[in-house]
Amino acid sequence: MSNTKSEILDAVRATYGNAAVSALSNRDASVRKVAEAFGYSSDELQQIPADANLGLSCGNPVATAHLRAGEVVIDLGSGGGLDVFLAARKVGPTGRAIGIDMTPEMVDRAREAARRGVDGKPVENVEFHLSTIDQIPLDDETVDVILSNCVINLAPDKRAVFREMYRVLRPGGRVAVSDIALKKTLPADIANDIAAYSGCIAGAVSFSDYESGLRQAGFVDVVIVDAKSDLNAYSQIEGQTACCSPTKAESHAASAASDAGCCSTGERKRSLKIAVSSGGEATSSCCSTGGRSAPLPETPVASEASFASGHELKSEVHGHLSDLLRRYDINEYAASVKVFAIKPR
Repeated sequence: MSNTKSEILDAVRATYGNAAVSALSNRDASVRKVAEAFGYSSDELQQIPADANLGLSCGNPVATAHLRAGEVVIDLGSGGGLDVFLAARKVGPTGRAIGIDMTPEMVDRAREAARRGVDGKPVENVEFHLSTIDQIPLDDETVDVILSNCVINLAPDKRAVFREMYRVLRPGGRVAVSDIALKKTLPADIANDIAAYSGCIAGAVSFSDYESGLRQAGFVDVVIVDAKSDLNAYSQIEGQTACCSPTKAESHAASAASDAGCCSTGERKRSLKIAVSSGGEATSSCCSTGGRSAPLPETPVASEASFASGHELKSEVHGHLSDLLRRYDINEYAASVKVFAIKPR
């Protein structure tokens, strides 16, 4: 891609920041259906705080990590905390589950979910840190297990991520990751599109590049398995494309704009540019008026606190990506994968 690392991170941070302040949660049947499509049981989803699940997963790494009581686990790109909370139950009060995420709104949401807990009981053996996953804020060899769920594909420098994973793992430590990997080369208009990058597609690498990156970092027993999941399951959430969902407010805004004749397929600009203002707002070239996005219709989809703190949701980040995916079957090019690796003793 021609976009710089900074531009990519800004786009990803804006996309997931909007998702974090949305009303999407485990309370929505469509959100639960997406999680179940990628391997979570209904029992597991009842064991976590409702706001921890936003329907952003592409697998269930906790199910394959074989976690044991007392272990220290980190989740790279923890989002609302879904896998952190499930891991916390597995490792118990003598263990610790740690979430790492670069989006302030996601970290805030996960911390609040931990405070509210399940059935009014806070979750105490979890913690969440604000950081990119290529600079993990933990000491060397302090972690037993590394999880990640549909996030490593978003990292511009994946080899740096793999090196950090190796650094923080104890000898004998293991990796259990769910992610997206490419079966074949993407069409140029997807591969070069920053919205497709935020959607967990354009940033994905091939099976062989994924394996070689882990091995070069020092890992052994690397195995990458096609989970055979249908990536179109994300469409069960209205307006969602790939593994990051626009908020319900964004879907409402996009629908209203479409009714007014804006953002039709014939009129949509072919180059989506995302700019993050000093207030943390995201804007796009689609549906813009005078260089700014069309105002969001009045709709009670996010908490009053989120709007009061300046998180007004201005536009549908994924409008252009939706147009691309209508022309391509993503299952032809990409797969949900299970990734396993060991740090040698």
